[in-house]
Amino acid sequence: MTQKQKNFFTIFILGILTALGPFSIDMYLPAFPDIAHDLKTDVARVAISLSSFFIGISAGQLIYGPLLDRFGRKKPLYVGLVIYILTSAGCMMVKDIDSLIALRFLQAIGSCAAGVASVAMVRDFFPVKDSAKVFALLMLVVGASPMIAPTVGGYLTVAFGWQSVFLVLLVIAMVIMAASAFGLPNVHQPDPTVSLKLMPIFKGYLAVFKEPQFYTYTFTGAMSFAGLFAYVAGSPVVFMDVFHLNAKVYGWIFAFLSVSFIGSSQVNSLLLRKFQSEHISFYALLLQSAASFVFLLLCLSQWISLIGLLVMLFIILGCVGFISPNTSALALAPFSKNAGSASALMGALQMGVGSLASLALGFFTVKSTVPLAFIMALSSFLSLVILVLGRRRIVHTVEALEGPEIPLMH
Repeated sequence: MTQKQKNFFTIFILGILTALGPFSIDMYLPAFPDIAHDLKTDVARVAISLSSFFIGISAGQLIYGPLLDRFGRKKPLYVGLVIYILTSAGCMMVKDIDSLIALRFLQAIGSCAAGVASVAMVRDFFPVKDSAKVFALLMLVVGASPMIAPTVGGYLTVAFGWQSVFLVLLVIAMVIMAASAFGLPNVHQPDPTVSLKLMPIFKGYLAVFKEPQFYTYTFTGAMSFAGLFAYVAGSPVVFMDVFHLNAKVYGWIFAFLSVSFIGSSQVNSLLLRKFQSEHISFYALLLQSAASFVFLLLCLSQWISLIGLLVMLFIILGCVGFISPNTSALALAPFSKNAGSASALMGALQMGVGSLASLALGFFTVKSTVPLAFIMALSSFLSLVILVLGRRRIVHTVEALEGPEIPLMH
């Protein structure tokens, strides 16, 4: 096997490691009505299990960084995958919604191992000059998962029941574990000098957080991205309860709307040849805020149709695709030695804010488009306020070189 073939095989395995988290989020969305029926609850309550997954991912990103350095890459990865496999089996057998919510939190903790380990292994296996290309390939996998997972989940739910979704996720995790064991070299050696005590870890994160450019662009991006989390959590209610679409159609609509987010993030790379990240993110955020408020007004006046809904969501998600990579790059730009801690903290804060947005939707009992539109409008407005006020505290903005960097979670 040539070196090029080895690299392709390695990147392929890292890609499926990266995809485990997004697939775990998106694949069971079309099953919400069936889960609600079987567990004798409503779709809004089932959506809280998605919020608990987001919270688990947020916490897990901070946990696995030190573990991967202290014990090497593979041991923490295997532990996380075992947790994931066991909790996936548990999700198949739950009899009440509270059990599903708890198991999804633990499942997220397990899935984090795959996502964080894949990023760390890129740093291990490839030289710095090639890392950006590898990360770009992994991000394409993450971007494609919302197009594939809900469609697959919709067909599985209709054909075999919602439990089959968790069975497939369990099998995927087992394949990932086997591929990692036999296909990935163990390059990084354990480092017993890495401290696992809370205070040194906390002080490192606190030093990162005190940087004005970091917290300004991290929270700007997180609040903007919260609109995407709200959409993911609220779309089953909107499309299947309000507009009465079946699971298969919902899966195809979810895939269609994912094109907006993925496409804009790719167009962003072209715009960066002529414009700075600061300017792109600011004007995209203005458009997101305006579109979100128009969306809210249409929903409140009950003038929103299915076509109108798709148009508004397509615009808003496209704006998020422009904002997210630029704010991530600007947040990480001031850091060099502690870029890993900065990226882990940024990822945790982003997932944390997103989980709060999705959790807020779970408290709305009305079956309407208004709760989703309200959360999207509020999050985009707060994002714009944070950016305008926060930029005043930045003495000199450090601009990322050669376009936005891929966010590193390790």
